[in-house]
Amino acid sequence: MCGISGLVSIEPEQHLAAMLRTIEHRGRDDEGVWTSAAIDDSGRRACLGHRRLAIIDTSRAGHQPMLSADGRYVITFGGEIYNYRELREELKSKGHVFQTETDTEVLLTAFAEWGKKCLPRLNGMFHFAVWDNHERSLTLARDHVGIKPLYYFYKPRTGANPGLFIFGSEVKAILATGLVERALDPEALNQFLTFLWAPDPNTLFRGIKTLPPAHVLTFQNDEIKIDEWWDVSFDEIEEGRSEAWWQEQVLETFDRVVKLEMVADVPLGSFLSGGIDSSGIVAMMRRHSNGRRVSTYTVGIESEDLRYDIIPDDVQWARRVSKHLDTDYHEIMLQPAVAELLPKLVYHMDEPAIDMAIPSYLVSQAARETLRVMLSGMGGDEVFAGYPRQMAMKIAGAFDPVPGMLRRPLMKTLERTLPGGMPGRLTAPLRNAKKFARSAGLEFEERYLGYGTYFTDDAKQQLYSDDMRAMTRGLDAYAAHRRYFARVENAAPLNRLLYVDLKTFLPCLNLITTDKTSMAANLEVRVPFLNRHLIEFAARMPPELKLRGFKRKYILKRALEKVLPRDVVWRKKAGFGAPIRAWLRGPLRPLVDDLLSQETIQRRGLFRADEVRRIVDANLSGREDYNLQVFQLLMLELWQRQFMD
Repeated sequence: MCGISGLVSIEPEQHLAAMLRTIEHRGRDDEGVWTSAAIDDSGRRACLGHRRLAIIDTSRAGHQPMLSADGRYVITFGGEIYNYRELREELKSKGHVFQTETDTEVLLTAFAEWGKKCLPRLNGMFHFAVWDNHERSLTLARDHVGIKPLYYFYKPRTGANPGLFIFGSEVKAILATGLVERALDPEALNQFLTFLWAPDPNTLFRGIKTLPPAHVLTFQNDEIKIDEWWDVSFDEIEEGRSEAWWQEQVLETFDRVVKLEMVADVPLGSFLSGGIDSSGIVAMMRRHSNGRRVSTYTVGIESEDLRYDIIPDDVQWARRVSKHLDTDYHEIMLQPAVAELLPKLVYHMDEPAIDMAIPSYLVSQAARETLRVMLSGMGGDEVFAGYPRQMAMKIAGAFDPVPGMLRRPLMKTLERTLPGGMPGRLTAPLRNAKKFARSAGLEFEERYLGYGTYFTDDAKQQLYSDDMRAMTRGLDAYAAHRRYFARVENAAPLNRLLYVDLKTFLPCLNLITTDKTSMAANLEVRVPFLNRHLIEFAARMPPELKLRGFKRKYILKRALEKVLPRDVVWRKKAGFGAPIRAWLRGPLRPLVDDLLSQETIQRRGLFRADEVRRIVDANLSGREDYNLQVFQLLMLELWQRQFMD
């Protein structure tokens, strides 16, 4: 794992040192800089930078930026290529000679041999940039699902202005150049309020974009071209196979990708929640650990903090799995000085943090004391259909025969009747029932979008100031989702949901949070469920094997019954997050009163102060469950103080 950055500009080396300082946490083992000769009459040069966290071939041979043998290509690369040994042998058969044992040299040689066509050959997680000295072109690429982030800023050449291109693993590296104006993007804000995040390629920073997952960007002759190099297809569903056959294939494929992602020259372990995904990974790791105990790290939540979040006790289940698999078990109870931690998280995230960022950062920080690499169960829900909203879609579909003129009023009445945020045993069921009713009366696509919505369009209109209403008029926050739904309009309904999540929710929220919080601790996190082999295999599976009746991730659970206790496999799902509902009424209450005060809201000019106050008060009273919305507004203000003020 590593941090990368670079730019094409006049005197670029003057800016690169500051860029690398901002991403030093992504790699503390080494730093490197490479600068080209002038590439045009304006005197612009290309400059690439690198911060290294050494995982494969930890010697100085892995120093980057790395030049190809003929000096034509220069690469700065972050991530891991899991099949680099196979690619190395193939390239050797073509006459290439290698000087190191690194996957970086293999990737660089593959690019020299095949150009951008090397990308479909890669099995890994990565973001990289390659400068071509002959073509005077810069190529940026990002892995198939966006496990590693990549940002860029492009200012076209105009008149006497020579133009500018900047890229980096994090937004703060781009801002560190001082060449980009810090300004809020209204469209991205409109999306952020809807989902808690903005779909690619938008960021909250005007003019700074993400390179979407599975895309490659070429910058040449002051123009950029962006192409998609991979996509998952549901066109070849394998019917007629027995359930026993699928169980065997799931276990074999899962075992193979976990083994593949254990390649490293440093110690590695796994996060362990006691849920099916992380427990399955640890079970597979145990098979390939040569008798060594697998190191596992678990986060628990104090019972007092769960009054408003009634979820199963992860620690109890993690201990059970650890004992069953005989792991080197480490347990952390979530008791952070949360008000002091949040600004740090916002800085590392480059955007408002979500609740998941808190335990993710703390457990990464603890794991880094002994390990450099951790495996995570992230992605199991997207690949095998494990989210409650996927089940909710199936249940709501049972009401579709009821005419809309009856169905919609019925659901609206149910939504208004149910309480939102009172503590007690029925907290979670009532909250989920209210959320279900809010969108159950809508048509298929709108229903699913509704289940992922926090501020609806109507709610945003109530929230926005007059200026914000004008700036966001006519914008469709769901436009990206609709485009992805259209791509798979002929797929099975469940596969349509999985595809949209894989392209939006997964990279833009979950993977970004996992990457930023782990790299803040200088820790590499790998996600075997998102290995290309497993994703493409699961796409061929009949959807009824993923969601059967009321059993989510059905075939994965049946397969893992062979290696895990049955009660662990079929336990109730628990989300990975922090007890925000309790904290907003406790340690975060003074921060809410300060950061969301009438004076602060009016000074920003984005929202109506009376509406913000109404949301905060309704949440505190328990009339409504606006906890995530309040936390969202709180984090937005912290983000503005960090990056805009």
